Order: sequence, then structure tokens, then C-alpha cells
Amino acid sequence: MTRRQMLLAGAGAAALLAALRWSDSGDEAAAGPFEIEKPDDEWRRILTATQFNVLRRHATEQPYSSQLNHEKRNGTFACAGCDLPLFSAATKFESYTGWPSFFRPLPDAVATSKDHAYFMERTEVHCHRCGGHLGHVFPDGPAPTGLRYCMNGVALKFMPAAPGPGA
Repeated sequence: MTRRQMLLAGAGAAALLAALRWSDSGDEAAAGPFEIEKPDDEWRRILTATQFNVLRRHATEQPYSSQLNHEKRNGTFACAGCDLPLFSAATKFESYTGWPSFFRPLPDAVATSKDHAYFMERTEVHCHRCGGHLGHVFPDGPAPTGLRYCMNGVALKFMPAAPGPGA
């Protein structure tokens, strides 16, 4: 096989995987109506390009690219699209996956749907208020839930807890 044939085969395989991802994702995607719904052009105005691709197009950020992986302060992680509080910092743990991970969302913060992209079934996690794609949940997390909510950091914003008295 020549170098050119190898490059063409690799490009073709990448294009096929991308096509499968976009054509098969969201077959049971988050169904509205949601409390907050906006047309794509409005979402594009308020989100960065990366946030739009993750929250509205179900993309995944590069592993280890989020500063939120290193966030250790007390506070709350909220939806980057609508500011809904999603996870308490007290439920964050180091999963060594490259994405911020939590063992439990806040009550009524997230919803789930089935994701059949890449020939596998996963459970997609999305914001309960705006439907934004946050990541996926897996059954390999720590106690007490045994769940790992593996979230895209770009889909979240961190809101530090207010300093206590005497701080």
C-alpha cells in the first residue's frame, strides 16, 4: 500500500466515523419543550463556537482541555447555556478521564436520553432547563451512587461559594 493510499484510507475512515456520529446521534435526543428555547442564531450569539458545538450539536471537547478539571473550590457547576445549577462541587471527583466528573447532579437539574452514536448505547446527560448536551453518565463511579457523570467542561461554568463569615 502506498503512502497516498494509506492517507486516503485514513481520511475516508475518519469521514465515515464523523458521518455515522452525526447521522446516528440523538435518535432519542433531549425532547422539549424546555423552559428556555432559542433559535440557533441566538444560541450562537451567546455561546462561544465550542460551547455551541457541545451544548447544541452534541460534540465532545478534547480530554484534559478544561480548566474545570482542576477546580477544587467550594461552589456550584452550572449550565453554560442557561446558568441552571447542575452539580455541587462536593460531588466532584477525579475520574482520570480528562473531563470533570461528578457522582450526583443537583435535584431536577439534568435529564437523560439514549445516545446510539458510534455503534454503542450510552446515556446522554442534558440540562433540564435548556436541553443543552452536557456529557454522558456511566455506571463506574464512586460510592454512594456508583455513577460517573462525565461532563464537558465547556458546557459548564463554575460559581464559587460565597465566603463565610470572617473570610
